[in-house]
Amino acid sequence: MVTSSTVRISSRKSQLALVQTHWVQAELSKAHPDRQFDVVTMSTQGDKILDVALAKIGDKGLFTKELEVSMLTKESDLAVHSLKDLPTNLPEGLILGAITEREDPADALVVHEKLKDKTLATLPSGTVVGTSSLRRLAQLRHYYPHLTFKDVRGNLNTRLQKLDAGEYDALILAAAGLRRLGMGDRVHEVIDSEISLHAVGQGALGIECRAEDPDILALFAPIIHYPTTQRCLAERAFLRELEGGCQVPIGVHTSIDGNKLTLKGIVASLDGQTLVQGAVTGDLGSPETIGADLAEDLKSKGAQDILNKIFAEVRA
Repeated sequence: MVTSSTVRISSRKSQLALVQTHWVQAELSKAHPDRQFDVVTMSTQGDKILDVALAKIGDKGLFTKELEVSMLTKESDLAVHSLKDLPTNLPEGLILGAITEREDPADALVVHEKLKDKTLATLPSGTVVGTSSLRRLAQLRHYYPHLTFKDVRGNLNTRLQKLDAGEYDALILAAAGLRRLGMGDRVHEVIDSEISLHAVGQGALGIECRAEDPDILALFAPIIHYPTTQRCLAERAFLRELEGGCQVPIGVHTSIDGNKLTLKGIVASLDGQTLVQGAVTGDLGSPETIGADLAEDLKSKGAQDILNKIFAEVRA
């Protein structure tokens, strides 16, 4: 139980992380004017290692571990994450306390000035496209095998600088991140989900806290967004059942119609040659059942064999 009126929010130091954290700080301050919310910043392993592909490092808690340690040692009370970075299995003593309303979860094409008259479908053969996501890579290789894909690391500003300097002809980035940073004008094209299913939790913020802190958990009620929460819980259950982290080619898309939730999912081979996909519709109130059912459906179609091969390849 928290006795102090001051609540400490841990955050990564990146510009996007701070924009997201300060938004949560402002919303909580508005809802609870009697409490003070301070931001504590730190760097994570994922922020420090920029010269190695994410899949080679290992992704379990790559952008979250240091924040989680600060909560477990009571140096902070909660942490704000891009939900897509938060592992589906959390350390003992910590829980996902809230999910806020989602921005557009779609992937976006950002191009160099010389390609401003092109779309993803009309990019010329050999165009160098930067992405650090195996999910994006596999799906785009499937539909556009004539393009050349190159790993890119760094924060959004760094990636855009590399693009503008000519190191890349185009980038694939999350539309939500660009818009949150006021860079929505750099979105050249929002990629249709028929081409690129998005990452689990993409576009949403997840707030993690200690499980035994009812005082902190109670603070989140005004910022929890129910439709986003149900969609993301289905997506995270799907990912958990497939035992995949953020650096495997697993994509999702969710939609709500009345009291029904539909989850589409895909597992792709790294070369893009094989796509295993399916969809499950179920009760909006049982999102984790929907996610688990879809995972079993895709496993029956060969998804687990694809993932086992990928795990062996990326760790080799």
